[in-house]
Amino acid sequence: MPLRLIFMGTPDFSVPTLLELVAHGHEIAAVYTRAPKPGGRRGLQLQPTPVEEAARKLGISVLTPKSLKTPEALEEFRAFGADAAVVVAYGMILPQAILDAPKLGCYNLHASLLPRWRGAAPINRAIMAGDAESGVMVMKMDVGLDTGDVAMAERIAITDSMTALDLHDRLSRLGADLMVRAMAALERGGLQLKKQSDDGVTYAAKIEKAEARIDWTRPARAVLRHIHGLSPFPGAWSELDDARVKILRCELAKGSGIPGEVLDDQLTIACSEGAIRILELQREGKARMQAADFLRGVPVTPPMRFA
Repeated sequence: MPLRLIFMGTPDFSVPTLLELVAHGHEIAAVYTRAPKPGGRRGLQLQPTPVEEAARKLGISVLTPKSLKTPEALEEFRAFGADAAVVVAYGMILPQAILDAPKLGCYNLHASLLPRWRGAAPINRAIMAGDAESGVMVMKMDVGLDTGDVAMAERIAITDSMTALDLHDRLSRLGADLMVRAMAALERGGLQLKKQSDDGVTYAAKIEKAEARIDWTRPARAVLRHIHGLSPFPGAWSELDDARVKILRCELAKGSGIPGEVLDDQLTIACSEGAIRILELQREGKARMQAADFLRGVPVTPPMRFA
C-alpha cells in the first residue's frame, strides 16, 4: 500500500522529490513550506515558495506555520495521520514532538555525504573545499543537526567545470529518485538504517557575503573552485577599473604573472600558481553574459589587473 506522507520543503531543490513521490502513488496528506516573502520588481508582492507553487498545482493542502513548537502546531500535524514525513530543505527545525508524530518517523534528504558537510550550505562548501565527490543521503531525523541514522546514499563526482547550480540540479534529481526508493523500502518494512560515523564530521556554514571576494593570491584550482562554489549566488567577485564584476564560470588556463593580472585579450587571469580563463561574468547592475560578449563592449587587455 502507498504511504500517507507529509512533505516539508521550500526551494527549487525540493520540488522534484515532491513530484516523484506523487508520481509513484504516495498520498501527500499536506505540504509544509515557508511563508511567502515579498518579491517582484518592487518587492510588494508576496512570492510563494517553489514548493507551495508545485503543491497548489497538484491540489495539495499547503501550510506555512511560523513555528512548529506550539501545542496547536503539533495537534494540527498529528491530525493528518501520516505514516511518515519527508523533509527536503524545509528550513525550519523540527522539535522532538513533531519528529515523533508520524508512526514510521521523519526522513530528510541531505545534499552531502554525511557526516561531511552537515548544515546549511553543503553543495557550495563541497565545491569550495575542492572535494572530489558529493552526493545525497536519506537520513532518519533526530533533534541533532543532520546527525540521524542514514538509510541510503548516492554519490556523484565533482568536476572542475561544475558550478554550485550544476551540482544542485543533478543532486536534486538524484535525490528525488533516492527518496522514492527509500519510501518504497519503508513501505515494505525493509529500510535499513546505519549510524553515522564519528570521524570526518564537517559543518557547512551558511555562505556569508564577505566570503565572495576573489583572492587571486591562491592557486588557480582553488580560485576556480571558489568561483564555481558561489555561482550563481551570491557570486564571487573582483574589481576591474574600480567596477565590481562577478565571475560565474571559468576554466583552468596556462600562464603566469602577478596575481589578478590580465595575461591576454581572452580574459586569462593570473593566480599565485597558474591561471584561469573567465567564461561567464556579470557586471554590477547588468545581466550575466558570456566572456566573448563582454569583451566586445569592454576590451580587457594587459597590463590591466583585477584587484
